[in-house]
Amino acid sequence: MIAIIDYGMGNLHSVSKAVERLGYEAVVTADAKEIMEADGAILPGVGAFGDAMQNLQNTGLDEVTKFYAASGKPLLGICLGMQLLFGESQEYGLHKGLNLLPGEVIRFQGDFKVPHMGWNRLTFRQGNPLFEGLEEGHVYFVHSFHAKPEQGDDLLATTDYYGQVTAIVGRGNVYGMQFHPEKSGDLGMSLLRNFLALTVSSKAAL
Repeated sequence: MIAIIDYGMGNLHSVSKAVERLGYEAVVTADAKEIMEADGAILPGVGAFGDAMQNLQNTGLDEVTKFYAASGKPLLGICLGMQLLFGESQEYGLHKGLNLLPGEVIRFQGDFKVPHMGWNRLTFRQGNPLFEGLEEGHVYFVHSFHAKPEQGDDLLATTDYYGQVTAIVGRGNVYGMQFHPEKSGDLGMSLLRNFLALTVSSKAAL
């Protein structure tokens, strides 16, 4: 079972339906016990970083997400959910994140269109089980802020938008995708499928 963490801000329905289309049971939940018992967890997100962290803290789901990450079972942050994995964000003031990945989230700066919106090509920066059997291709982005990981090893894939932009991150069992895999065609769904496959291998190993 895959837990879609419900903290009041996220594309919950589209993510859960995508998980179900790939043959996995999904539950949208804010229940700590249900989340901790799941084989994998997804932290979606749409909106502002500060509001999202406030909601997580108000519901205690910030600590639940940290405990889940520490359990060794696969955790995936999507869009704002990926940004929340980092230490802090500069979106409308300085806000502390979950700090599961060292780094910060900053606004695009330059004489170009913001938000970054549309289909952009991924470049895989290193080998990872997420990329097994896949070729680089295009996925769909919508964001005005982007993550700057402190550790190069955490950067799994980038895209180019007036410079290198973080697209996929990962450290151990914790992953993040800046784009929406469920809205990114065959490649997006294949990346999500490979993440979900990790929940099976993780369950067997634990």
